[in-house]
Amino acid sequence: MTDYGHDLLFGTFITPTAQPVQQAVELAVVADRAGLDLATFQDHPYLPRFHDTWTLISYAAALTSRIRLSGNVLSLPLRQPALLARSHASLDRLSGGRIEMALGAGAFWDGIEAMGARRLSAGESVAALGEAIKVVRAVWDSSATGPVNIHGEYYQVSGLKRGPAPAHDMSIWVGAYKPKMLRLIGKAADGVLPSLSYLKGGPADYAEINKHVDDSALAAGREPAAVRRLLNINGTFSQFGRSFLDGPAEQWAEDLAGLTLEHGISTFILATDDPSAIEEFAAEVAPAVRELVAAERG
Repeated sequence: MTDYGHDLLFGTFITPTAQPVQQAVELAVVADRAGLDLATFQDHPYLPRFHDTWTLISYAAALTSRIRLSGNVLSLPLRQPALLARSHASLDRLSGGRIEMALGAGAFWDGIEAMGARRLSAGESVAALGEAIKVVRAVWDSSATGPVNIHGEYYQVSGLKRGPAPAHDMSIWVGAYKPKMLRLIGKAADGVLPSLSYLKGGPADYAEINKHVDDSALAAGREPAAVRRLLNINGTFSQFGRSFLDGPAEQWAEDLAGLTLEHGISTFILATDDPSAIEEFAAEVAPAVRELVAAERG
């Protein structure tokens, strides 16, 4: 049993579809009004059927009032880390502290390469992400003296002025599944963000994710609880319970509370483009999970 004691967050994972042109933004507005904590968007700018995700996040931030927004996850090979730091800090300040950073080391390399970025091996992409996190944190550290000078193998920043800092202590979450990336998260990031649909063994695979993250965090002198555990989820709301995340809201609540108490997962992001599912998740599932977890923790 692993519970890191984090506050619980609930969000939605929205397809950045370009047609209908306003659909993705309208779903973010639905999530905001329903009371969810996060609205997140896939990032596949090499696909013309999708909006550019950063443009979409910026537009959605202007049309929402309280919900936090992020990519899920932004493709690092297509986005320079120094510019990521500046753009996230700027939008965070403009939105009143409602932006989080979520990064991916790269996938769908044919599309990435077609847009002019360098194709990296798995090991290279992990190393590049580690360098990028250093760049981002250095740019945000406006209290430090002197410019940013980082001379890595993949990113070189020389004489860059620091700042602005984000309006709040912005998290860096990383999409990851494999040991090397998980160890990097334990050492340097603020959250691990896998998708349930990619866990071959189902939720039980999160125990192995936690082991790699926790061991690496401790080796780096960090508390494992410094790393938030997130999960993209999918399922079906139905009248009668049938299986994991397939049933009524009360069954969903029991399933998700179990993941918090057993594996320490504290952020659940529902992959759906159905407004009614977003509203049910916010109104029925999220408060019930919070109540169940609070009772067990108490």
